[in-house]
Amino acid sequence: MELAANNDILSPYRLGHLELKNRMVMAPLTRSRAREGNLPSAMAATYYSQRAGAGLIVTEATQAGAGGQGYISTPGLHNEAQARAWKEVTDAVHAQNGLIFVQLWHVGRISHPVFRNGELPVAPSAIAPRGVQTYTSEGLQPIPTPRALNTEELPGIVDEFRQAAEFARLAGFDGVEVHGANGYLLDQFLEDGTNQRQDAYGGSVSNRERLLFETLEAVCGVWGSDRVGVRLSPGGSFNDMFDSDPLSTFSHVIKRLAQQKLAYLHLIEPTPQQGEHAQPDLSARTFRPMYPGTLIVAGGYTKERANAVLAEGLADLVAFGQLFIANPDLPERFRRNAPLNKPDPQTFYGGDAHGYIDYPML
Repeated sequence: MELAANNDILSPYRLGHLELKNRMVMAPLTRSRAREGNLPSAMAATYYSQRAGAGLIVTEATQAGAGGQGYISTPGLHNEAQARAWKEVTDAVHAQNGLIFVQLWHVGRISHPVFRNGELPVAPSAIAPRGVQTYTSEGLQPIPTPRALNTEELPGIVDEFRQAAEFARLAGFDGVEVHGANGYLLDQFLEDGTNQRQDAYGGSVSNRERLLFETLEAVCGVWGSDRVGVRLSPGGSFNDMFDSDPLSTFSHVIKRLAQQKLAYLHLIEPTPQQGEHAQPDLSARTFRPMYPGTLIVAGGYTKERANAVLAEGLADLVAFGQLFIANPDLPERFRRNAPLNKPDPQTFYGGDAHGYIDYPML
């Protein structure tokens, strides 16, 4: 942890061996504009380089393996063609003196057979998410009950993340964020509402966290721990997630993460709007004492709230999502106290350049 003299969102920050120009992170944002072959959009180099004023960009969630897809038109990073396409993006960001990590994910049960050659989605246990649908080429589809992964299949999942981390190096990224949040596969293993296993990956927290830490170990083996971050969503209920004792579960996980010397821990703070199981008290205020390393917080932050959380020492960096969608030059707007463009939710997912690379700059 490194506190700036003025604890300001625009002050620089040293992240391991990386020098961030400010404490603003562009949050990972699914935009559903990938092209055939799950390659990043042909416009992605423009989209990300426009936002290279961020201290750090984290890409949209990107499949670590072909079987990890759950939504239409999301990019992957599990073959050379995808790595070459992402290299165009990282080159464009670096040309603007930006830094960019790729977020690697596996959606687990939040998928549909159309993405898996007709096979069911996989999960820790055969528990369907209630009331959750996904977008496919055939429109909005209900998610079926998943198939529980066999214990023997789990090393293969870990190896997919390892191989994706190798492709991330080939693609010129500055590091990797492992997606352990928002009700996707690694989160499904962590929380007992979705993990009813009886093997070494279920039951106690030490067992339920096993897949996450095996994945982190594999990715750190490629990059070194100081170039690897992880994202968690304690107490969140997105994708019908819940845990019987989230404070105990995530306290255990975060205390162990504190020993890993990772680049950062990225926390999505729950809000009352997130559903019946959301627990807003499971925030940085709760977990900061357990995690002395670099902490990123996300959750509808404004400039004022961001500066307040930094000043209080509850976080080191703050991630912005929708504000970065609508304001490519968000740091400069913050610097000048300039008016902000309003995001257009109708263009968040899918579509063309409109609402993607055509938001005006100052």
